[in-house]
Amino acid sequence: MKKIRFLSFLFLSLLYNGVTASQLPDTHRFEGYLFAYFEGSGVREQQEQLRFAISENAVSWTALNNNKPVLSSALISQTGGIRDPHLLRGEDGRFYMTATDMFTVKNGWDTNPGIVLLRSDDLVDWKHSSIDLAALYPKKFGKVKWVWAPQTIYDPREGKYLVYFTVRFHNDEKLDFYAAYANNDFSGFEREPRLLFRASHGAIDGDIICKDGLYHFFYKGNTKDATGKEFENGIKKAVSKTLWGRWKEVPGYLDAYSSKGISVEGSSVFKLNESDEYILMYDLYRDKRFEFQRSVDLEHFSSEPESFTKNFNPRHGSVISITREEARRLHDKWGGVPETLLMPVHKEDRYEFESSGNPVFTHKFTADPAAFVENDTLWLFTGHDFAGGQSGYKMKDWNLFSTIDMKNWTEYPVPLKITDFSWATSGDAYAGHVAKRNGKYYWYISTNWTGIGVAVSDRPEGPYTDALGKPLLTNKDCFASTHSWACIDPAIFTDDDGISWIFWGNRECYYARLKDNMIEIDGEIRQLNFEGFSFTEAPWVHKYNNKYYLTYATEFPEKIAYAMADRIEGPYEYKGILNEIAGNSNTNHQSVVNYKDQWYFLYHNGGINTDGGSYSRSVCIDKLYYNEDGTLKRVVMTTEGVEPLN
Repeated sequence: MKKIRFLSFLFLSLLYNGVTASQLPDTHRFEGYLFAYFEGSGVREQQEQLRFAISENAVSWTALNNNKPVLSSALISQTGGIRDPHLLRGEDGRFYMTATDMFTVKNGWDTNPGIVLLRSDDLVDWKHSSIDLAALYPKKFGKVKWVWAPQTIYDPREGKYLVYFTVRFHNDEKLDFYAAYANNDFSGFEREPRLLFRASHGAIDGDIICKDGLYHFFYKGNTKDATGKEFENGIKKAVSKTLWGRWKEVPGYLDAYSSKGISVEGSSVFKLNESDEYILMYDLYRDKRFEFQRSVDLEHFSSEPESFTKNFNPRHGSVISITREEARRLHDKWGGVPETLLMPVHKEDRYEFESSGNPVFTHKFTADPAAFVENDTLWLFTGHDFAGGQSGYKMKDWNLFSTIDMKNWTEYPVPLKITDFSWATSGDAYAGHVAKRNGKYYWYISTNWTGIGVAVSDRPEGPYTDALGKPLLTNKDCFASTHSWACIDPAIFTDDDGISWIFWGNRECYYARLKDNMIEIDGEIRQLNFEGFSFTEAPWVHKYNNKYYLTYATEFPEKIAYAMADRIEGPYEYKGILNEIAGNSNTNHQSVVNYKDQWYFLYHNGGINTDGGSYSRSVCIDKLYYNEDGTLKRVVMTTEGVEPLN
């Protein structure tokens, strides 16, 4: 038994002393951070609730669930409120959370009964229990006034989780730390809590972290004069070789504000992923700011504080590292995870999720949809607007999704980037279209003013490589155009006779036949013109009942119009508007596809709240219907989107 305990202690010592995420299997690599907090702004009655936020770099944070509570305090606490949530990733693979059971808006600050314990296997579904110290241990804690800021740390010597917290009694103003080991299911204590640490002048908001065999106890402390009057406070530290002490207080303060008379509290320390650096963060609660300082040894900290960027106002909370898979799970439950933590990054990695209407994809900004069907799978290739609220086009790669039922979607690792085309000096990854021929997949892309290129792959999901090492088409081929972005928006149509055609253009529409190898133009390039043809961009050709349909963007802001012909080369007859201006977007770009005996119209709008727009667009899908005479019915754009298929 002693040997087993020693080996367990050795393993945990390695875990707690710098084994980096890069040494873990890819599925367990830490690639982001989860922040548990309660809110300091908004409706007071809703502030003392558990909330989550997420970050890729531990500096820029985004609230999950639109900064609404992820768990109701009324369901998990005795008072109806919680404060000071602390998250811990257990050594057993589970997650443990503690919080102060306190609802100051309703009950004031006079007293609170105890703490809340929560445990989870997946960060999404939580079981909870409450500990009322006065009720459970009346002899020792019958006169308890405050039970504040509980936190948990694993004790490798005992193989148990130690819960520690600040206690104050009604008949004693001293603020001390008490602790007890949690029981096996983390629903209560094994026995009555006992004194863990008594700071010289009292302390609150403790946070213990182990480094190199030494425990560092961070807390909000203070300094008092001979009369007992406090004249300085801030973040202090004590150290010990064991959790139960003896704790030695380190002189001085660690935070950058103690000497300035600015109060901070709620300190929390966490280690950065794949780094030797630690973050000491704290709550400047009077100024509604959350700031941090850096350290590599937990003894010396950067002198200048840094600020988080965030879309919420956190109060006292804590941070843990999370994996990409955990980030996806959190997003599927509450939404708000940045796309960089959702998108697949490894060759065989996939992000699987459900769509609940339009826009189809809400975790990232997508545009210029191009779809094709193979067997039972609809493959959807899109452009990628890099961020929300953009003021211009920033598109550096293309994305790929697939579905077999129009509800459950799979996202693949980025299959193609603008940097895969060495000649594409514009750096712009504009609209593209994928076509299959001779067992290969050809991705035709546009690059703004440097031309249209072709990439090829043996699989729809790639990887794709530049098939030519140069553009297939350039502005020189757009003989009727004078502007620099004329050579964009390629679309491929392969007719029943096996001949493939390429259409493209901006302001002027061009088309040409492709050779069987799909990477050379066969014959002359022609311009498409007919009465009523007011062409802007985004040509797309499909065929139905031996009729050819040309859909395209017209005017600006763009609507989608269409024309019909009996031959691929025309003449075409203008038939009218098919799709009105797509909400909150100056552009539109469509594709039309038949999938499982239903026609679909794919397009983009600027519909993601709150940062969607003309340069931060989102792919949508609605049904397409034909009239008896073969003309198209006006597309009805919906929020609900299309229903799932069997």
